[in-house]
Amino acid sequence: MQTIRIKALTADTGQQTGQGSAKDPQLAKDLLPLLAGAAVAVGGVGAALALVDLSSPLRAPFTLFFLLAAPGAAIGAALGALTPWGRAVVSVAGAMALDLLVAQTMLALHAWSVRGGVATVAALSSLILLLTAGQRLRHRTATRRTS
Repeated sequence: MQTIRIKALTADTGQQTGQGSAKDPQLAKDLLPLLAGAAVAVGGVGAALALVDLSSPLRAPFTLFFLLAAPGAAIGAALGALTPWGRAVVSVAGAMALDLLVAQTMLALHAWSVRGGVATVAALSSLILLLTAGQRLRHRTATRRTS
């Protein structure tokens, strides 16, 4: 059996004597792809549970996470020029606005269903993300031609 030891802070400098401290920028850089992958997995499971209509205690929180994260990520990708905090605030607000717009439209048309709402939000999020990727690709191609 292997034991894991945590090194204590030194009294005079306040720095940790071991590797992998919480303020280590390399550790944060390594954790970012892991957290992004976990978020995609949770969102995908939530969408799948909602579309397949399985009874699970994880269905509601995972679906709610998908309904906020999918449009939020798409809008955040489109707003690359903003600061990270500004992009986070605008993407969360935009995700909530998109979800409310989809729900209001489906209720007004008397076509409300959970499956339809999740599918519509997924389609609109994919459309926003694809338009952003196409615009960046077109801009990169135009820049390559002029230089």
